[in-house]
Amino acid sequence: MDFPLPLRQHSLKQRESETLRVSEIFYSLQGETSRVGLPTVFIRLTGCPLRCGYCDTAYAFTGGENISIMDVLAKVSEYAPRYVTVTGGEPLAQKACLTLLTSLCDAGYSVSIETSGALDISGIDKRVSKIVDIKTPDSGEVTKNRWANLDYLTPQDELKFVLCSEQDYRWAVDIFYERQLDQLCPVLFSPAFGQLDPALLASWILKDRLPVRLQLQLHKILWGEVAGR
Repeated sequence: MDFPLPLRQHSLKQRESETLRVSEIFYSLQGETSRVGLPTVFIRLTGCPLRCGYCDTAYAFTGGENISIMDVLAKVSEYAPRYVTVTGGEPLAQKACLTLLTSLCDAGYSVSIETSGALDISGIDKRVSKIVDIKTPDSGEVTKNRWANLDYLTPQDELKFVLCSEQDYRWAVDIFYERQLDQLCPVLFSPAFGQLDPALLASWILKDRLPVRLQLQLHKILWGEVAGR
């Protein structure tokens, strides 16, 4: 997209001055969402206000290093990717994440963000695909769901439930119908790794004729539970 010169200059200044606390930048196969299997650069930002019981990236709660957005873009470009995912932790916990997302889109990448659903998504660039969690009772963070976020979803976005038990599943089914989630965007049901048998979850979905996508974590099938990748 060709921006007016003053806007381009302002954006460049932001990219040069704003920094992010980055846990890691790596190249791998996308393990989740409708982009599963696609070679993708992941930008994992440090920090998260939630403490979900099944979290597999607790190492990203702290640490990392401060990197300018320009340097992040330079690192990403080394892989010459088509797809880029910004994740965490909780990436939206850092205000500069919004600038990063817009910068990645401006650079021509197909961009997605993985977010907990606890923070405001309204400011995210409309070109970004938003992968938004809905926290279940067994996550330990069900009270953190920001239901107003549903108003900002489009068909290019996705809602994700990570399910730990049949109780979680039944709760998620109720939410699915009460809030008419299938009218908003694709919905993913994912079994918490090591807690819920994927075949059992599949049987429930089929029995209930539920129009959702069963999601398995491809990266863990391929490489095991290694650093959440």
